[in-house]
Amino acid sequence: MAEMTPPRHVEELESVIIRFAGDSGDGMQLTGTQFTDASAAYGNDVSTFPDFPAEIRAPAGTLAGVSGFQVNLASTDVLTPGDAPQVLIAMNPAALAANLKDLEPGGIIIVNTDNFTAANLKKAHYETNPLEDGSLQGYVVHRVPITSVNRKALEGIEGLSQKEIDRCQNFFALGLASWMFDRPLETIRAWINQKFGKKPALAEANNRALQAGYFYGETVEAFQTRYRIRRARLKPGAYRKITGNEAIALGLVTAAQKAGKPLFYGGYPITPASDILHHLAGLKHFDVRTFQAEDEIAAMGSVIGAAFGGALAVTASSGPGLALKSEAMNLALVLELPMVIINVQRGGPSTGMPTKVEQSDLLQMLFGRNGESPIPVIAPATPADCFETAIEAFRWAVRAITPVVLLSDGYLANSAEPWAIPDPDDIPPIAIEHPTAADGERFLPYRRDIVTLARPWALPGTPGLEHRIGGLSKAPETGNVSYDPEHHWAMVNDRKEKVERLREVMPPQAVFGPASGALLVVTWGSTFGAARSAVARAQDAGLRIAHTHLRYLNPLPRDLGDILRRYRQVLVPELNLGQLTLLLRGVYGLDTIISYPKVKGRPFTINEIYRRCVEAVQA
Repeated sequence: MAEMTPPRHVEELESVIIRFAGDSGDGMQLTGTQFTDASAAYGNDVSTFPDFPAEIRAPAGTLAGVSGFQVNLASTDVLTPGDAPQVLIAMNPAALAANLKDLEPGGIIIVNTDNFTAANLKKAHYETNPLEDGSLQGYVVHRVPITSVNRKALEGIEGLSQKEIDRCQNFFALGLASWMFDRPLETIRAWINQKFGKKPALAEANNRALQAGYFYGETVEAFQTRYRIRRARLKPGAYRKITGNEAIALGLVTAAQKAGKPLFYGGYPITPASDILHHLAGLKHFDVRTFQAEDEIAAMGSVIGAAFGGALAVTASSGPGLALKSEAMNLALVLELPMVIINVQRGGPSTGMPTKVEQSDLLQMLFGRNGESPIPVIAPATPADCFETAIEAFRWAVRAITPVVLLSDGYLANSAEPWAIPDPDDIPPIAIEHPTAADGERFLPYRRDIVTLARPWALPGTPGLEHRIGGLSKAPETGNVSYDPEHHWAMVNDRKEKVERLREVMPPQAVFGPASGALLVVTWGSTFGAARSAVARAQDAGLRIAHTHLRYLNPLPRDLGDILRRYRQVLVPELNLGQLTLLLRGVYGLDTIISYPKVKGRPFTINEIYRRCVEAVQA
């Protein structure tokens, strides 16, 4: 048998971008996740982009039902899942049709030929078979009968239906990809054995499928080349792969532990925020209480009650849910209670595109409530940064005794990257003081701290601190209902000023690149990776271009205006029609700010921002 194995050529790569694609029931998200986990365990830097239908079960074999998972694995630091895949693994014609336009010229295509039937070709709108009509010239095409070879490999396993056997073919594809890119199988096998430990037949089937795919690459003559990506040179430390939603959940729990408080999460399921509830529900042993409410309004009400009771309270939703929460958010603002409200943005308006990314809720979070209602807004830049941002959001909330919005999005929520696990002892505690009754002194629930303007966070039931709070306009200090114009003016301005004073705990705004020049790129949220990579490329080409990324959206950094004025032009790429651009123009009165909008349900690519930077400088 060894004599029949053709000689193999091993090619060293700095990075490779692979996309797994198939029907929404083909397990491509699982396949991509396991390939990523194996790559991360090996020591590569990774960045992922899951892309799947909104429907729970879209029509099988159709373009609408295609699910994809892209991973960029590298021996160097990567900030995005990559622009164009170099390898496409397509489980059916629809997966090929939906993704071929993205594939890099000359790229590798691996297709499951068993699914290229007349019926499936028709569902994918192919008039002829692309494997036979010459339309794939210019690509390296590997035709693999995955379904039939997988069935042969799983013969003899008792207790499995044909459907269950066919469900294992994604592990065949995973095994083949693992051979091609020299991935170890131990991490994947350990996951299979843990996942299916109580179902020995399924564990055996998936292990066999994985091994069969690996050996297929080893023995079939068509696969002459293996690709090797060396381990990345990451900073020393313990790492794990993490998604944005996982990082938020861990950040919330860490904040509660650092504050010595229980964590209460009240929420209603909504894509793409639901995973935060799922992750927190498994952490009850860290004094975490989760509550799945009957609707968004009830979820927001529960969080207000938890904050009033003294817990670190949090809720999460997406744009449609935040619209429903807005009235109770204003109540929380007037009550002046600390809590974190997470918006994991998705494509809108209305129900919109639940599984696609947009940054179109910025103005909603800043101004989408009645009256003068300033709420601090903070936004993470990467999946791993969601951990730090969640902790900082709670620091803000208890410093100013106010609701704080953490503005994430679907790209950050579902994408993954390596995360350097911090030493818990290096994370400063969150200091919280609750007032106690002082002899002979009347408790004033809205008497403000002279530095922060926060009101006291009094725990209900504390003797001597009996008071009432509500949503009507209030008198300063006492909190009594008052419609006096001067009282209203004072309270509105105090709430605004205490948000503004959060600037005092912000670090200086960092700039990547020259301190002045032709162009400054300004981003917020998940556009960070593509913009930073594009600007670095432009700098390597000799252009005087810089990049600054905003974590703080309300209040804006105190030195931002000075930074913007140092550049002849300011380019703002964002996944909306120019909301941050509108804000910056209004605040700083600059006509040098250029909007670069994108509203297509997909993130920016590095090339898109690079080309726009070059155009701006040349113009």
